[in-house]
Amino acid sequence: MERTLVLLKPDCVQRRLIGRVLARFEDKGLNLVAMKLMRVTPELAKRHYAEHVHKAWYPHLEAFITGGPLVAAVVEGPQAVRVVRDMVGATNGLDAAPGSIRGDFGSSQQMNLVHASDGPESAARELAIFFQEDEIHAYRPTIQPWLRAPDED
Repeated sequence: MERTLVLLKPDCVQRRLIGRVLARFEDKGLNLVAMKLMRVTPELAKRHYAEHVHKAWYPHLEAFITGGPLVAAVVEGPQAVRVVRDMVGATNGLDAAPGSIRGDFGSSQQMNLVHASDGPESAARELAIFFQEDEIHAYRPTIQPWLRAPDED
């Protein structure tokens, strides 16, 4: 099982899409093993977006991500990083494929509803920024035998 970080950004929260977006991950058979509603501080934003802090557009990103509450979640499942990224879609909602989260709900490059880790290394780093290990609660759903064949686990 692989874990990835998903952030339902302030625009997702303000647009009341939290349940609809989370349901997509559950419908896919992924597990939500940690979740919290929180405000990102400027310091936390700088840690999370460390590679972007010195870019000219960073102040706009920081103002956006700290501008309202977001939902941070740990999503777990087979190939979770890739599967979640595919489900989220292209960064710009206008370019995202229909059926993806951004393709169905997004129309902006910057206000793009969801963050999803872009690789296993990023996921590990980002998960450690947003969650303590004791906040993550892995479980095996009783429906598991109906989601994947036994030899696929």
